[in-house]
Amino acid sequence: MLAPNAWVPLAEVSRAHGVRGEVRLRPFNRHSDLLLSLDEVLLRFPDGTEHEVSVDGARRAGDAVLMKLFSVDDRDAADDLRAVVVCAKRSDFPPLEAGEFYACDIEGARVLCPDSGGAREPGMVELGTVRELRTYPSMDILIVDASDGGAPYEVPLIDSIVRMVDVIQSVVLLSTLQGVERSP
Repeated sequence: MLAPNAWVPLAEVSRAHGVRGEVRLRPFNRHSDLLLSLDEVLLRFPDGTEHEVSVDGARRAGDAVLMKLFSVDDRDAADDLRAVVVCAKRSDFPPLEAGEFYACDIEGARVLCPDSGGAREPGMVELGTVRELRTYPSMDILIVDASDGGAPYEVPLIDSIVRMVDVIQSVVLLSTLQGVERSP
């Protein structure tokens, strides 16, 4: 699990909006309202520099979020932020219900699966580590960097395959490898 003061990428600045310094954000999770309630964000520039800045206001505009940042007062200043990643502190995220987790909390988690190699004593083997969670219209998929150095695995995040996600221990336990495929 990420430290409470860790900065988590939530959106990218797509362009300036209007003439008063608002920026149009492309949220990575278009269903989340977190960007609308932040008092402070971290701006991560493409060159690697980072700056914390206060948020003067934010509102929805369709699937986008319009945000006014402190000291960004005109279109030129807003346009200079194009392609900047907007991050929030992990501690700003709302609490979760039992059995839920945030994708950022399982990145780097070990993925364990049943040993199907014919070992005398059945046990678990490490398939790899979670690189990211991808959301598709039909389901969510864990992209797992393979321990054997081969192509990454795509693990459907469904109950019949994923037995348990333990954020505290940073472990994902699989019930089966049936339905798990290697990326092409």
